[in-house]
Amino acid sequence: MAFTLNIGSDSIDFSLKATDGKQYSLQDFSLSEVLVIFFTCNHCPYVIGSDEVTRATADKYAEKGVRFVAINANSKNTYIEDDYPHMIERMEEHNFPWVYLWDEDQKTAMAYGALRTPHFFIFNKDRKLVYTGRGVDNPRDVSKMMVNDLERTLDELTSGKAVSIEATNPVGCNVKWDGKDAHWMPPEACDLVL
Repeated sequence: MAFTLNIGSDSIDFSLKATDGKQYSLQDFSLSEVLVIFFTCNHCPYVIGSDEVTRATADKYAEKGVRFVAINANSKNTYIEDDYPHMIERMEEHNFPWVYLWDEDQKTAMAYGALRTPHFFIFNKDRKLVYTGRGVDNPRDVSKMMVNDLERTLDELTSGKAVSIEATNPVGCNVKWDGKDAHWMPPEACDLVL
């Protein structure tokens, strides 16, 4: 099964625990002009390769009211590195400028239709989806990056322009689904990209 939210869809609420031990829902980010929700994890080379570019973008647009929220939905049964304690360690080590949430039962990822890590969903002030897809065109090796769709979209959105490209294929590892769900992919699928 491969579906994801359609452009114009409302953001979907959640109640998830963050690495700071607190529970967060959409209401906690209601004051942000733009909300970037992205599905990520701890181990994926596409995530690790592009995290600093994502950090730079988050920092650049923070003063324009853009808030980033990271969600890890990967099954710890596939990669133990993706469990909650490792999430805490990763945030302590890197001090990323976003809240890092744990979607242990994977229901939020299912609701959004997260396909890869990383997979970005950008919502406007009305919390309508205006972009979904990749952050950059070469997240595993950003030295070869030619396109930064995340920054382009945020630049257009915060400048009052129409989003020129609303959807791209997310590039990265498959989300690691638990059990026998139709979304589930084996560990070796980590190197498959759209």
